[in-house]
Amino acid sequence: MEGLNIVRARISELEELVPLMDEYRVFYKQSPDPDAARSFLHSRMIKQESVIFLAYYNKVPAGFTQLYTSFSSVSLQPIFILNDLFVHKEYRNRGVGAALLLKAQEFCKEIGYKGLALETATDNPAQHLYERLGWERDSHCFHYFWKP
Repeated sequence: MEGLNIVRARISELEELVPLMDEYRVFYKQSPDPDAARSFLHSRMIKQESVIFLAYYNKVPAGFTQLYTSFSSVSLQPIFILNDLFVHKEYRNRGVGAALLLKAQEFCKEIGYKGLALETATDNPAQHLYERLGWERDSHCFHYFWKP
């Protein structure tokens, strides 16, 4: 797609990621806190705890996705959890989200991981995009979460 460039984010892109991460959190009903977003992203990058892809649309930061490594004990293989996918509202419906997902899939194949997992709200309109790009809805298991 013309004007779209996706890079693996490094510390040098941290300040471009911060506003996107903050908007992403606000989208999920969190209070704005760019300093906390910066600290969180910085820590993930320094500790190499995630892989972040940053999309530029006409050289403007437009969206990102963040992947975390996990493991499948049954298949004895590493997997990625696609924990975050966000496209700034100004750049939606321009292929940015699809390009980020395709980049994550390509990277997963490149390094030999078993696959990618993601969780989304039942009313998230992006489900159609996921399915169009080959993601399959889990129908054989439930997901649970415990909070202390």
